[in-house]
Amino acid sequence: MSEDSNRDAYKVPPTRTPVFERTSSLPDPVAFIQTAFNYIVDAPVTFVREWIEHQQAKNKYYYYHQKFRRVPDLSECLEGDYLCFYEAEAQWRRDRMVDQEIVEIVRERLGACKHREGPNQFQNCAKEAELLAQVTKAYQDRYGDLGVHGNARTCLMKQKHRMMEERKAQAGASE
Repeated sequence: MSEDSNRDAYKVPPTRTPVFERTSSLPDPVAFIQTAFNYIVDAPVTFVREWIEHQQAKNKYYYYHQKFRRVPDLSECLEGDYLCFYEAEAQWRRDRMVDQEIVEIVRERLGACKHREGPNQFQNCAKEAELLAQVTKAYQDRYGDLGVHGNARTCLMKQKHRMMEERKAQAGASE
């Protein structure tokens, strides 16, 4: 500050904070209500909430990552074991949904690469295109031509017929 400034316009703050002095001998009603609220409402609610959180922390359950145990394949089921047939069918349906999602994710990655690369998509997205071709061929080999009503039994028969054709082709080529 310059020497000629008016010191009365800018007063210096007090060096000590003034202490509130009570003028009444009665207890402070705000402090009494606050203390009563803390003991009557807040403390029990906090205790119950912490206890519940502690119990939940012991056994965490992630509903969005449900893991099913692998069940025997349809080819491993005994004759007349309908429960095994049902479990194998459910497992096959889950596997088909997972395979569909894998194909869809790879397709989306290829689309994003093509969008990102623009005119250079054929050389820069060749790896993604090759991966999509492999994934769709594997999906088509396993689930193709089953139709809407495909199930684990028809899929197993399709794989069996494909293996028999491959063996015949190898036997014919070796002769």
